[in-house]
Amino acid sequence: MKQKYLKSKIKLEMSNKLCPKIILEGTRLTFKTEIAFALNKHPEFVGPRKYQYHSPIVSGEWCAFTNYPWGRGLINFEEQEEKRAMETYRTWAKLFKQLYYYSWIVDRFHLSTQMYQSMVYNRQYDFKWLEDQLNECGFRLIFMTRNPESFITARKKRLKISGNPSQYENLDLFKREQEMMYRLVEESTLPSLQIDISNNNIEDAVEKILKWMIKTGGMYMEDGH
Repeated sequence: MKQKYLKSKIKLEMSNKLCPKIILEGTRLTFKTEIAFALNKHPEFVGPRKYQYHSPIVSGEWCAFTNYPWGRGLINFEEQEEKRAMETYRTWAKLFKQLYYYSWIVDRFHLSTQMYQSMVYNRQYDFKWLEDQLNECGFRLIFMTRNPESFITARKKRLKISGNPSQYENLDLFKREQEMMYRLVEESTLPSLQIDISNNNIEDAVEKILKWMIKTGGMYMEDGH
């Protein structure tokens, strides 16, 4: 009887395993990284923790294509690095599918690539193949926005801690990027939620994400994959 109870308990715990998958998109100064770290500590998002696990946070902003800080990577690659970038996306997609029952928080990804490559190089990339696989894995898109006036306050907060303050000089660029991102999110096939972070309230944004994820069934994955 005890063994039967333990097997039943294990099965119940497995079926209730938290494995949410989200992609945080938006231009700079929309506090995506801060929200990613806050989600990664929230007991409703990752479960109760008595000690700190390895973080499931990854980022398209990792400048891994160059051997110097704030260099090029998956978003801002140059034309000769295109093959490498697309292969990187295929690698991420394969990894997400292989580790299906795991939680993932992605801080900027393919929409940021589309935005940057279009605005800087006038190159267009079709990521339907990638979104098909992301949808299969249960990913959801969180689009962080802010009103144009609030970028000034956000920049003041960021400059206190930034190691590369020059990237925040041109706020007009961020506003143009955000306008393009609106269109890209609208065209995306991923389930999406837009959150206005103009009030700089990270805790409130996290709670909105949690409520939406729970409401839309984004916290768990079905068996049988």
